[in-house]
Amino acid sequence: MEKKKTLSFTFSIVAIILGVTLFKQFDFENLKFEKTGLAIVYIIVFVFSIYVLIKNFKNK
Repeated sequence: MEKKKTLSFTFSIVAIILGVTLFKQFDFENLKFEKTGLAIVYIIVFVFSIYVLIKNFKNK
């Protein structure tokens, strides 16, 4: 049980950091990211971390 809490906490911190980073890198005037390649990697990891958090929340 303690391992799931640690895993959930870690993925929540990762999701928050990546969400803020993606928000800061997005240019709302041109509707583009400043660094497209890096943004793609951030989005993939962000979606994976959200998926893990939802999966752990449903199992509770």
